[in-house]
Amino acid sequence: MNLDQMKVGQRGRVQGFAPGGRAYRQRLLAMGLTPGTPFTVTRLAPLGDPVEISVRGFALSLRRAEAAALNIDLDEAMA
Repeated sequence: MNLDQMKVGQRGRVQGFAPGGRAYRQRLLAMGLTPGTPFTVTRLAPLGDPVEISVRGFALSLRRAEAAALNIDLDEAMA
């Protein structure tokens, strides 16, 4: 599953990065989105771009292309 498929209130953990998203991978790593990092989706814009997540104690907004490059494991207890 990719981050851009999640809904507000869902929780997940970073699993890795989509193939071909090399440009976004470095940027996401620099923002603290390393494998195993937990986060919560806090907001979605009306058209789905951007998506805001709460990660490592701060709010982070990602464009749809960045969110699609991020593979996640959905926290089933909160789904």
